[in-house]
Amino acid sequence: MPDFLATGALPDEYQQLAKTVRDFAQSVVAPVAARHDAEHSFPYEVVAGMADMGLFGLPFPEEYGGMGGDYFALCLALEELGKVDQSVAITLEAGVSLGAMPVYRFGTQAQKREWLPQLASGRALGAFGLTEPGGGSDAGATRTTAELDDGHWVINGSKQFITNSGTDITKLVTVTAVTGDWDGNKEISSIMIPVPAPGLTVEPAYDKVGWCASDTHPLSFDDVRVPQENLLGERGSGYANFLRILDEGRIAIAALSTGAAQGCVDECVKYSQEREAFGKPISRHQAIAFTIARMEARAHAARTAYYDAAALMLAGKPFKKQAAIAKLVASEAAMDNARDATQIHGGYGFMNEFTVARHYRDSKILEIGEGTSEVQLMVIAREVGL
Repeated sequence: MPDFLATGALPDEYQQLAKTVRDFAQSVVAPVAARHDAEHSFPYEVVAGMADMGLFGLPFPEEYGGMGGDYFALCLALEELGKVDQSVAITLEAGVSLGAMPVYRFGTQAQKREWLPQLASGRALGAFGLTEPGGGSDAGATRTTAELDDGHWVINGSKQFITNSGTDITKLVTVTAVTGDWDGNKEISSIMIPVPAPGLTVEPAYDKVGWCASDTHPLSFDDVRVPQENLLGERGSGYANFLRILDEGRIAIAALSTGAAQGCVDECVKYSQEREAFGKPISRHQAIAFTIARMEARAHAARTAYYDAAALMLAGKPFKKQAAIAKLVASEAAMDNARDATQIHGGYGFMNEFTVARHYRDSKILEIGEGTSEVQLMVIAREVGL
């Protein structure tokens, strides 16, 4: 296991990456975050900047156009971005963890050579369609189908809540679909659909409570035909493979959540030292100071949890339980800190141009996406033998 967990000191390359992304977040992301949030507009210029920095290629080998880093490096970037704009952070997280990582983990050499250089460059985005109107975590509820016909998969059905699925640079959508039925058990496979494709309809974007600058759409498939070789991974392994992707993704979401939690702390420290009440800065009122101290403790616990899970993953050890714990602890820390930060800011905390107001709206989905808190509890309970 990497020694940074025990020592608490990150190696220089990790520290430099975090600083570089932190500077980018403050100088490029933060100034436009409120505008994109208010306009519900996708921040193409910010995404292009992240692409130039190589962030979309962080965990992929150089042979596929990546930066030759690892998953923990991606997590550090997500934490820094999450401090100032969760919409930007989730765009990166979904583009890497859900769009490109399934190709890297389960693709053939031909699929990797075709798709990873595009996705790792950040000039193209990939999306993954799992959730449907009638089911997400419940594999048995999958209704989208794919049937073989003359060397092609013919796909019919729909998906919903799909991140990065409707941007001008979206080039790939991978979907889970029922490809057979064995003794009443659905055979679920993953199939890659290049975008655009005849029969693939990107429905109007959702009007969301938060993550307003993140691209999220329902998708519908009407006799979408793709070559048989667009099967990703073995036939029938689609859902199992995606569960593995979710385990990794939960660490990434925990890192993003940690950033959101820490961002709320940072904003409150600054605001409480500037805002005066009853003749002194509100930071000198014990009620405010103790609230911020508790917020800092939550952020620290969340960071420790995702560092732990990431260290196990990098060491090639089982990490399912630790990933679920990290996602649970960090997402709850983000939501709790956002609530407290809004309260500390008073009326200003209710104004959308303030970072804490966006965190208050954005953070709730962290307890829902990529496995709800209840799913994390279920995973943890199973892992301890219940």
